[in-house]
Amino acid sequence: MRLTAIEEGHLRNGMPGTIGIAAVFPGGPLDLAQVRSRVRERWGGLDRMSLVLQPPTGPAALSGHRWSAARPFDPAAHITATDQDLESLLTDGVSHRLPVERPLWRLLVTGHAVVLLAHHALLDGRSLETLFRLLMDDAVSPGPLGEGVAHPLAAGRQRPRVGPAAVCRELRRIGVPGRPLPPAPLGEPRPSVAVVELDPQVMRTARRQPAGGRGSTLNELLLSTYAGALRACHGPLRSWPKGSTPFYATVPVDLRTRHNAHHLGNGVTALRMALPVDLESPVARLQACQDAVAAFDGRCDAHRAILPALQAAARNVPWLAGVMAKRLARPELTTSLCTAFKWRDNPSHLHGRPLSRIVPLPQLSPPGTANLCLVHTADAYTLTVVSHLRGGDAGTIGEAVQRELKAVAASDLL
Repeated sequence: MRLTAIEEGHLRNGMPGTIGIAAVFPGGPLDLAQVRSRVRERWGGLDRMSLVLQPPTGPAALSGHRWSAARPFDPAAHITATDQDLESLLTDGVSHRLPVERPLWRLLVTGHAVVLLAHHALLDGRSLETLFRLLMDDAVSPGPLGEGVAHPLAAGRQRPRVGPAAVCRELRRIGVPGRPLPPAPLGEPRPSVAVVELDPQVMRTARRQPAGGRGSTLNELLLSTYAGALRACHGPLRSWPKGSTPFYATVPVDLRTRHNAHHLGNGVTALRMALPVDLESPVARLQACQDAVAAFDGRCDAHRAILPALQAAARNVPWLAGVMAKRLARPELTTSLCTAFKWRDNPSHLHGRPLSRIVPLPQLSPPGTANLCLVHTADAYTLTVVSHLRGGDAGTIGEAVQRELKAVAASDLL
């Protein structure tokens, strides 16, 4: 089975391509045998979890990679125990490519946490979330799980009518160069990961901003506080290199619908938006991000109109997927990926142990970039920063976002 153009792009962009998700369960160490048994029971019948990557059989430009099925399903080959602490495990995971001689995922049991790592060509972030939900004690099977890429058009829904002007606007948004993060004055870029546990009361108060409004989504809050963190760390944009060029963040948006919500594979698109780094007020930055996010539905319709043609072209010419992926991965085009979601199955348990926190792991992008993901689990809010800047810059960014969240929460007191 040939890879889709999206999957081929994730393989050819020059990066490790590893993403992940961790679940934290308070108490003593988790039992490895129990975890393996649950994985065999819940994932053993999923064809997607047994796919092995096969190299091109001819010239890579013409044939591309293929998936082949590896059977029988063997949890012991994928699920191991480790004594690494969570943050160093995530840093190692995101920095290295998974071995290709077996299916491109592994599950690590470390103390009171379970960590799933996978190559982005095999699974996207929503797929990781779906798989983790299936492991919980009270999980309800969502029905047949699709095994390929989720179709970008809703089942039973007509293709949206999008005018040429809207398509051209979105293509310009995709391709217009922005500014990268300011270069590090000293030291070579290297990966770093920071996991920041955010104050629940601060988050609840911040999400009620702006006062008198509808409140804020997690994505809006993350985007605006990241803009504030960049301003705090580097000053207003006029003090950065490249003058008045905007700084763009990229927001993954799931194109699945209720008809294929649990489809495994890759079913997202990415929307770019200029971050309001130059606005001084935390609430003004939040309102600007709310205005930008409000336009996402219409912009997604443009992507649904564009994607089939782009995917068909890249599928017929596999090297084109790599060219497109490498171009989009450049710091001036995809400097920071920002995403947020809520774990809605609350409470969740694994072998009777309550889930206390979900820790996301966005992928590592080329040098000069930083990616952020925020997750709300029960009463816990967790921000993960993956940077490819100076060593330790992920922690600096995470702390700056944390301070900005407190500033947003305190805005109604000023």
